[in-house]
Amino acid sequence: MPVFARVIFGLVQWASRRGFANVSASEGANAQRRSGRRTGIRGETFAYWYLRRHGYIIIARNFTVPGHKGEIDLVGYDGAVLAFIEVKTRTGERGTYGLPEDAVTADKRGHLSRMARQFLAGQRLRETAFRFDVVAIESPPGVTPVIRLHKGAFS
Repeated sequence: MPVFARVIFGLVQWASRRGFANVSASEGANAQRRSGRRTGIRGETFAYWYLRRHGYIIIARNFTVPGHKGEIDLVGYDGAVLAFIEVKTRTGERGTYGLPEDAVTADKRGHLSRMARQFLAGQRLRETAFRFDVVAIESPPGVTPVIRLHKGAFS
C-alpha cells in the first residue's frame, strides 16, 4: 500500500503545484466563504495522502459528535498509537494570518479533546494509546504547498 499512497500523493502534490486558492479578494463574502471551505477540503485531502505516504492508517475522516461543536479532521493509526489529526491550511501570504499551527487555540484543543474521548468510548478503545497531531499546510498562490507535521502537538 505505501507505493499506492506515494503515487497518489505525487499526483495530488502535482495538482496543487500552483497552490490551493482560486478566488480573488475582490469577490463577495459568500464566494470567499465557499473558497475557504474548498481550501479546507483540499488541505484535508492533501494531508490525508501525505499521512498515508508516511505510514498512517486513516480510519475516520471528519468525525463529528452530535451536540458538540466542530469535528476531528482525520483519525488514524501511526504504528500502535491512535492519532487525532487537526489539519490547518493557509493560502495567504505568511504574515497575513500567521502560521496555520497558531490557529489551534486552547479552545480548539478542548473541543478536540472532548470529541476524542467520545470517539474512544464509541469505538471501545479506552485502553488505546493516543495523541493529537497537527498538520500545517501553507499554500500561497502560485506556489507548491509546504506541509509540516507536528506529532504530539498537545495533550
